[in-house]
Amino acid sequence: MSSRRSRQSSSSASRITDDQIIQLISKLQQLLPGTRIQRSNKASASKVLQETCNYVRSLHREVDDLSDRLSQLLSTIDADSPEASIIRSLIM
Repeated sequence: MSSRRSRQSSSSASRITDDQIIQLISKLQQLLPGTRIQRSNKASASKVLQETCNYVRSLHREVDDLSDRLSQLLSTIDADSPEASIIRSLIM
C-alpha cells in the first residue's frame, strides 16, 4: 500500500494537512540562524529539514565540547570551592 493511501486511511484526527506542513517548515526555517537557505517560500522542505538536522548536530557537538571543558576545569580546582559548586551545577 502506498504511503499516500496509508495517510488517507488514517483517522481524520491525526491527519496533518499540506498547509500545516508548509507552516511547520516555515517556522523551522525561521529558527535556523545564519541559514544558507534563502528565507523565501521557495526553499524546499527537504532542504529546510536537512539544515535543521545539521544545526541540531552542531548544537550537540557544542554541548559535548562545553561539557568536556567544564569537566576538565572541575578536575583542576578544589572540589569544595565555590567555583567547583558552580561548575557542577552547570554540568547537571
